[in-house]
Amino acid sequence: MVLDILGFLHPSWVDMLDILVVALIIYVIFRWIRGTSAMNIFIAIIILFLIRILAGAMEMKMLSSLMGTVIDVGAVALVVIFQPEIRQFLNRVGRSASFRVGVRGFVGRLLGRGAVEVGDDTVTELVEACRTMSQELTGALIVLPRKDDLDRILQTGDILDAKVSRRLIENLFFKNSPLHDGAVVVRGDKIVAARCTLPVTSRTDIPANFGMRHKAAIGLSEESDAEVIVVSEQTGRISFVKEGKVTKVKDPKELRDLIGGNLAADEEKAVRQRAKKSR
Repeated sequence: MVLDILGFLHPSWVDMLDILVVALIIYVIFRWIRGTSAMNIFIAIIILFLIRILAGAMEMKMLSSLMGTVIDVGAVALVVIFQPEIRQFLNRVGRSASFRVGVRGFVGRLLGRGAVEVGDDTVTELVEACRTMSQELTGALIVLPRKDDLDRILQTGDILDAKVSRRLIENLFFKNSPLHDGAVVVRGDKIVAARCTLPVTSRTDIPANFGMRHKAAIGLSEESDAEVIVVSEQTGRISFVKEGKVTKVKDPKELRDLIGGNLAADEEKAVRQRAKKSR
C-alpha cells in the first residue's frame, strides 16, 4: 500500500540510480556541514522536502502547493544562510587533485602563480621563533600559504615584504607591538604581511581550551590550502593546523618535520607532474 502511494511498486534501474545519487548528495552535504550551526537547518529542509513529496503523492494539493512555495522561496534564502559553507565546499572542489593537476595548474602558470618554496634557513628561523615565543608565553599566528591565493587576507593587514628572521617575528608578536594583534603571512622566504585578519571557523565541535587564534587558524585552513602555526598565549603550546585539523606539536623537531615534510611532499608531487608531462 505504501509502495503504491509512493510510486515505487515497480522500480527500474534508473529509479534505483536516482535514489543512490540523492542519498549520496545528502551524505556529502551531511559530512560537509557536520558540527556546524547549519546542521539543524539542513535537517529542517530535509523534513520539509519529505513532507512535500508525501503531500504530492497523496494528492494533497493545498499542502503540496504551500510546501512548494516555501521551498522555492527558501532557495534564495538558503544561498545567504549557507554562504560560508557553500564557499568552503567550492574551495574544496577547486583543490581536488584532478583540478589542481589540470585546469588549476594551467591557470597558475598563466597568472604566474604557484607553490612557493620555503628554504631550510627560513624553516629554521620559524621554528626557533616559535620555540622562543612558546617559552615566553607569547601568542602567535603564522600563516604559510601554498597554492591558493590569499590576497583578500593580505588586504586586511599591513604589507611588510621583509626577509624572515626569528627576531623580526618575535618583535611582531611582542605584546606592546602595534602589529601583534592578528596573523603574520610568510610566503617563500618573505614575511609578506602582518596584523592580518583570518576567517573564524563556524564549527561547534571545537575544544573549549582552543582560543580565537586556534579558531581563526582552523577557519583559514578550511577555506584554503594554507597551513597555520599557532602559539598559545595561555599555555605556550604550539599547534600546526592544516585542512581544519589541529596537530599539537611536542617539540621544535616535530614542528620542523611538519613544515619540512609538507614542503618535501609538494616538491615530490611537482617532480612527478613534470615527469608525467615529459612522457
